[in-house]
Order: sequence, then structure tokens, then C-alpha cells
Amino acid sequence: MMKTIMYPEKVTWITFCERPGTGSNNLDRVVQKILDDVRKRGDKALSDYSLKFDKTILKNFKIPEQEIKESADMVPDDIKQAIGTAYRNIEKFHRAQLINEEAVETMPGVICRRKNVAIEKVGIYVPGGSAPLFSTVLMLAIPAKIAGCREIIMCTPPGKNGKINPLILYSALVTGVKDIYRVGGAQAVAALAYGTETIPRVDKIFGPGNQYVTKAKEMVQAEGTAIDMPAGPSEVLVISDKNADPEFVAADLLAQAEHGPDSQVLMLTDDNSLPERVSAEIMKQVEELPRRDIALQALEKSLLIVLKNLDECIYLSNMYAPEHLIINTDEPKCLAEKVINAGSVFIGKYSCESAGDYASGTNHTLPTNGFARSYSGVSVDSFVKKITFQELDQTGIKNLGPVVELMAEAEGLDGHKKAVSVRLKK
Repeated sequence: MMKTIMYPEKVTWITFCERPGTGSNNLDRVVQKILDDVRKRGDKALSDYSLKFDKTILKNFKIPEQEIKESADMVPDDIKQAIGTAYRNIEKFHRAQLINEEAVETMPGVICRRKNVAIEKVGIYVPGGSAPLFSTVLMLAIPAKIAGCREIIMCTPPGKNGKINPLILYSALVTGVKDIYRVGGAQAVAALAYGTETIPRVDKIFGPGNQYVTKAKEMVQAEGTAIDMPAGPSEVLVISDKNADPEFVAADLLAQAEHGPDSQVLMLTDDNSLPERVSAEIMKQVEELPRRDIALQALEKSLLIVLKNLDECIYLSNMYAPEHLIINTDEPKCLAEKVINAGSVFIGKYSCESAGDYASGTNHTLPTNGFARSYSGVSVDSFVKKITFQELDQTGIKNLGPVVELMAEAEGLDGHKKAVSVRLKK
């Protein structure tokens, strides 16, 4: 069960920012071997790993278009309606991110502008193990489509029967993703990064995954394939005061804890009676969860921390830089304005993290492991390159040329200076 810490000294706070370890000392070696094998043997390596890890024999990785279409018959109507609502909210929020920047005349005769250009080929990874995350299809495919990506290649692990969960296929159907491959794990990341006989190589890889997927993404990034962000196990931090409903807080903590045994959940509060009440509610609610054992493992690494006031809570939260931050206090908006580091913020007692995970409209692909200090969550911007343009006319080179000549000469780059000088002479 979660450990309670009362009024810790500030010098110890940094220790609370450490995430649970993976417990695998040879993770790098294992993943590197998979990457090298897929790069060398292509589809044959994918088949071998599918048998080893997914316990299924696969000959054809690409899912036929007919199989994607048939998924619509396997999804209940109420789920279709829910997916439709989520689609509309996500699409509306992300479409608003398309901004055409105006050209700027920095000085007479010098025009500068910036243009969004979609990344041509992107790969999206959709986890499909014990919890098939069909919502991830929506979160990645919708902004990719809005950005204008020419090709969207999707990889997701099959079940033992070689099939993909119908919810994942249906979500792909409604978002227009047609190139889907039944491959999971680090081997899927390798296939997207290097390409195989069947799976095309992509320019950037998106999507969450377990520690092997995460490590594979980090490694291929070091070799030159872009990724959305560094990420690790899911996490949530809840800031609560004396009036917070313990039932709400416990439910929010358990919602993240059930993701996986390496997930981490924290509650910060200025009320010394709240941890006991929340703990009691957690014990009650966890017994009702089908993923009870997973949640309990995560809770063993999680903390309930009592601090002197809410300002200290927000200070520690900014140090921790959580993937998800829930502010369940009397005046949550005031506290929210003090947030510096967080992937996504949920304001007020009714703003549960689950809303953002599925259907509020914001993206649920977020930085974890403290990377919210320097990374943003996925957005339309994640799927575009921003190319700058400049145009100088005769007036522009006359006005700017002498400045460039002086600066180039000061740096000792005579070739740069001459490129200006020859134009000024004419």
C-alpha cells in the first residue's frame, strides 16, 4: 500500500522525484540485440519474435483492408458512439492548433516567414497487450491527418490468435489509417526505424509502450530516427486540500496505478488527516478492480505526502514534473496558474484524468519520467516541420549587406562576407 510521509524536510524532496526502476539491468543489451536482428533479417526476425513474444505464427504482417472494415461489425453501437464523440472533441481541439504565420518584413526589403510542412511518413505504435489502447489510435492518427502526413504506418501487437483487437481496428477505420501491421514490442520500433521487406521505414515514430518499446525508441533516436518524446511508465500527481473528496482522490490514483506495476502515483496535501481517509478508500476500491494485482504493485512504489501548505505542494509538483497533474482544491484555477512543469493539467474536483485519456479533446501522449520539464505532449506541431524562408530584394541587400559583412569579417569567415560583397558591387 502507499507510503505516507509527513512534513518532510525540503532537502529530501528531490528523492521523491525519482521514478521506480525497471528492475532489468540488461535492458539495453536485450533491446539492442532485437534492433540489430530486425535490421539484418527483416521480416524473418519479426516472425521469430512474434512466435517468441506473442505466441503466434505470422506469415502476413499487413492487415487486409477487408479485415479492418469487418471490425465495424464487432464493435457495439454504444462504443461506436463514444468513439465518435471522442473523435469530434480531439479533432476540434487539434484543428485549432493549425496556425498560418504571417510574413514579417524585418527591415525594408527583407521578408522572413515560416511555413508548416507535414512530415511525410510517420509511424504510430499502439499498445495491445493486457489493455489494448484503441484511444491511442485517435490521439495519434487525428493530429497526423490534420497536419497532412502523407503516410501513416501503424504497428500493434497481435493476440495469440494472430488477430488485432477490433476496437483498435475500428479506431483506425474511423481515422482513415489503412497501413496496419500486426507487430509489437521493440521489434515493431525497429521495423519502423529501419524498414523491412513488408513494413516501410518512417521519418518519425510516435506512441507509448512498455520499457522495451521505450528503450527501442530511445536507441533508434540516437541513430537518427526522430521520436515523439522520451517516455516511461504512466504517472499521476494529485494535489488535494482538506475539502477534497477521498473517494475522488482514491479513484484518480487507482486509475493510473492500474496501467502497470511500474506506474507511479502521488498525492500531495496540506491536510494531515487526508492520507488516512484516502488510504481507506483505496483499499475499498482496489478490491473492485479486475486489474487489482497490477494496481497494488504500483501502489507499493507510490507516496502520500503531507506538506505545510498548498504553495509547497505546487513547488514539489513542479520539481516532480508529472505526466498528469490533478488539482483537487477549493481554488484550483489559482494553483493551476503556478504550474510550470506538467504534461497535462486537470483543474477542479470533476476533472478526472480519464477525461483527458479518452475524450475531452487534449492529447494523452505525454512526457513522463520528469521530461515534462522540457517536453510538451503530442500535438499537431509534433507532425510538422517548420521551415523558414527569407527573401531579400535590391533594397534589402543594400540595407542588410553591410551588417552581414561586418559580422562575417569579425568571425573570420571571408567567404560569407564575399557572398554579400559581390552582390553589393552589382
